[in-house]
Amino acid sequence: MNEQVIAFIGCGNMGRCLIGGLIADGYPRERIRAADPDPQQLVKLKERTGVAGSTDNAATVRDADIVVLAVKPQHMQAVANTLAMHIRVRRPLVLSIAAGIRTADLGRWLGSVPIVRAMPNTPALLGCGAAGLYARADVSTAQREHAESILRAAGLTVWVEHEDLIDVVTAVSGSGPAYFFLLMELIENAGAKLGLSREHARLLTLQTALGAARMAMESGVEPATLRAQVTSPGGTTERALRVMQERGLSEIVEAALTAAQRRAAEMAAQFGES
Repeated sequence: MNEQVIAFIGCGNMGRCLIGGLIADGYPRERIRAADPDPQQLVKLKERTGVAGSTDNAATVRDADIVVLAVKPQHMQAVANTLAMHIRVRRPLVLSIAAGIRTADLGRWLGSVPIVRAMPNTPALLGCGAAGLYARADVSTAQREHAESILRAAGLTVWVEHEDLIDVVTAVSGSGPAYFFLLMELIENAGAKLGLSREHARLLTLQTALGAARMAMESGVEPATLRAQVTSPGGTTERALRVMQERGLSEIVEAALTAAQRRAAEMAAQFGES
């Protein structure tokens, strides 16, 4: 893949993160192009990755084998219109990481080109992200591997068979960090209310969250089993979990993710209108 020219349109946090991950993995810096309308974003990109970007989208994609669209969804159609002529000529692989933009709409704006749609999340900024990917039927095996390599530079990747499942990925992992941040916030607040200093409540909460996540990732044991292993009959953990379940935590989580999935579908319909 190191011979491919990769053009990033959009150099915000996620674009910079993917570029930085590729370079850290040994991808040749000279094979990466980047564009952003904000000169300040280009300054940050240069400082953090050594890649010199441009404000000219069309020039950036002109010799690209892969085009990564890392722009805000509300700007996607306008950006696609500026790129369409060049993309239709060269037919690069297009990898979109914009939330709520369907591949059918990208194809309508860009023409008949191979398209992969991905939904990364913000922990990618630390190299521990999670991304779901969907490929249209005309994407080759090699192109799938290229798309996966770009996202894998910033964390874990999974492929979904149907594009609608990207909305579920959005609900689970795309929006997921905020759910855990909320839970950490609530645990910290409760600990402080019960008498801990704010600093101690925060440190204990964050380290516990980190430790629990590592146990779940590294043990190879499903979360339900881990939960049972640390829940002694008649103990404090059992009492706390019973309260959570009695107050409807399972139903709340299911309803929340369902709402997020539906909103993702609504956004796709909204941004795909023209």
